[in-house]
Order: sequence, then C-alpha cells, then structure tokens
Amino acid sequence: MSRLGILGGTFNPPHVAHLVCAQEARSQLGLDRVVLMPVHTPPHKAAVDDPGGEVRLEMCRAAADGDPGLEVSRLELDRGGPSYTVDTLRAIHASAPGDELTFIVGGDQAQGLPTWREPAAILALAVLAVAEREGIVREDVRARLDELAPAGRLAFFDMPRIDVSSSDVRRRVAAGRPIRHLVPDRVAALIAKRGLYRLPLPATLKPMEALPHD
Repeated sequence: MSRLGILGGTFNPPHVAHLVCAQEARSQLGLDRVVLMPVHTPPHKAAVDDPGGEVRLEMCRAAADGDPGLEVSRLELDRGGPSYTVDTLRAIHASAPGDELTFIVGGDQAQGLPTWREPAAILALAVLAVAEREGIVREDVRARLDELAPAGRLAFFDMPRIDVSSSDVRRRVAAGRPIRHLVPDRVAALIAKRGLYRLPLPATLKPMEALPHD
C-alpha cells in the first residue's frame, strides 16, 4: 500500500508555492509521494491565457524534475472535459485500490468543497489535506465541513506564506519582468523558449522536446 497525495490545478504555470505545498504535505502527513494533476478544463472557472493542457503538463514535468517524491499525471488531460475531482479519485482508486489517497487543497478550496460535485464521495475516497495559511484556520474548515466529513477524513498541515500565484507570473512575463525564483529554473527556461504569456497564443501548440539538463 502506498500513501499517495494528489495536488490538482491548472498549473498555468506551476510555481514555487505549488512545490512547497507538495513538499510540506508529503513531509508533515507522511505521504510516500505527491502527484501533480493538471486539469483538462477547470469546472469552476475559465483558464486564462491557457497554452493548452499538453504544454501545462510539460511545465509540470519540468517543475517536478529531480524530485523523487514528486510525480506528474496526465489522467485528467486524457479523460477530457471538465476535471471533476470525484471522477479523478474514482479512477485512481480503480487502478490502485490498495493506495491510501490524500487530496491536497488550500483552506479557501476546502471551505468551498460543499459546492463541488459529490463532496461526500470525495471524502469517502480520500482524506482531505488542508494547507493552513493566514486568514483560514482549521476551526473554520471543520465548521464548514462538519456534516460532510467523517472522522479521520480531514487533515491539516502548515504552509508557509508565499505570495506568488500563476496570474502574478503571467503578468510579470507579459510586462517583461523577471520570474526567476518564482518558478523553477526549468519552468522559466521553458516559458522563455516557448515565448509563453507574451503574445496572443496560437490555437494549437505542440509540446517541444524536453529541455536539456543543466
């Protein structure tokens, strides 16, 4: 049996806060590994300046490169359509029924769980691991999910405050400002080589060959 963490998102682009979140969840909750799961289509909001799922997957692989505890999955991209968490957890459970699943979210996402598709099924399939950050405390999350979450299906871990977001990175690139240290070096190199987020994106964009190792 493996203790598997799943960190989903658009990852447009993946940045250091994503990696720190994965690291802290793995360390504090005793997970064997964490999987970055880029969505095909976000069910609750539009993906802005989206270069396409294959390119976002490529950036996730660049971000995870060299970290033995971090993996990347294309499960939601291959399934297509809106990426509902309950469908993803069912697919992972069906393929690896012995694994113990932990779905990693921020506090704001956790409080919105009752509005997701089949929230009770999500909590039956996976432990919900909530990153605690300023402004969101576990008592608020517990109160919001009290009627949904069976005993033992909520976990909390500390997340350092890192004020960076994918939209911040995209704006900096568009303005010609540096993004080094906000994203992994290989992601920054990929963004630069692709010319991402600078000009209107073409309708289709094929993944290019992997960047050479430093």
